[in-house]
Amino acid sequence: MATADQIKSLIRSYSEEDRERFCSIALQVAAHEAKQGHVTLAHEIRALVDNHRSRAHQGLKVVPFPQELKGLVLSETPDIPFKSLVAPQTTLKRFDQVIKEFYQRGKLQKHGLSNRRRILLAGPPGTGKTMSARILAHELKLPLYTVQVDRLVTKFMGETSAKLRQIFDVMEQRQGVYFFDEFDAIGGDRSMDNDVGEMRRVLNALLQFIEQDKSDSVIVAATNNPKLLDPALFRRFDDVLYYALPGEAEKKQLIELVMGTFLSNRFAWKKVLSSCDGLSQAEIGSACRDAIKEAVLRDLPKVTASELVSTLDQRRQVYSGL
Repeated sequence: MATADQIKSLIRSYSEEDRERFCSIALQVAAHEAKQGHVTLAHEIRALVDNHRSRAHQGLKVVPFPQELKGLVLSETPDIPFKSLVAPQTTLKRFDQVIKEFYQRGKLQKHGLSNRRRILLAGPPGTGKTMSARILAHELKLPLYTVQVDRLVTKFMGETSAKLRQIFDVMEQRQGVYFFDEFDAIGGDRSMDNDVGEMRRVLNALLQFIEQDKSDSVIVAATNNPKLLDPALFRRFDDVLYYALPGEAEKKQLIELVMGTFLSNRFAWKKVLSSCDGLSQAEIGSACRDAIKEAVLRDLPKVTASELVSTLDQRRQVYSGL
């Protein structure tokens, strides 16, 4: 049978809508049962978790937008709660302000004010920008529409701007969180020496569309390098949030969040946190999940610090040849 701590953790993660942690604890229960010789039960629990995750991924589908936009916009209904976002308190407070203003936008409108609904996220890859868009959609109870920017830009004159116009037209018809990743692909600085006339026209059109947008949708744009963006774009956004590699507090919070009850009772935090240096939130999270999977496969109830350090080092080795 599952331990009392595991049962309490399952109930807590379910009540907090933390589905990833719920699945992680369920897998730990499966490992515990397998160790007790209850192989069939362990297999059934793992199958249920796999089935749940499979159904969650099926929520990703192409939006039936105009035929010209087919394949350019993907829709999903994220279920990642705000507590899953690991970032400095200053960033969390500003993110929470976006949510607060959205739900009280009627009160703001009575005073001639508008809620923050155009957000720019900037920072290195893997620091939480895409997750932030998913969390925002979940907290606002809106669908997330991800614009495939790499497919949006074409070589044909005028076509990119025309597609952009269609997307902004759809924003007025379908309320949601519209996420533009790799935003610098269409928002690059017009003064760049290697810029071409067509992309300048695309940027001018983009600036105009953002300025004229009066929908109730939320626009979230993300870039790995804000220095590539045209300065005029920053004035079109209500808020700009900068993301960075995690500090000591964020590293520990992230590991505790992902590992859950898989953490061993005595954990050499200093050694583990040192091994996280230079790694992004996404890479640390992946290392934690690798360590959990290894523990499950070996029917181990806990993950030790040395085992997590090993998976963190594996992540670091990816960059050794660069």
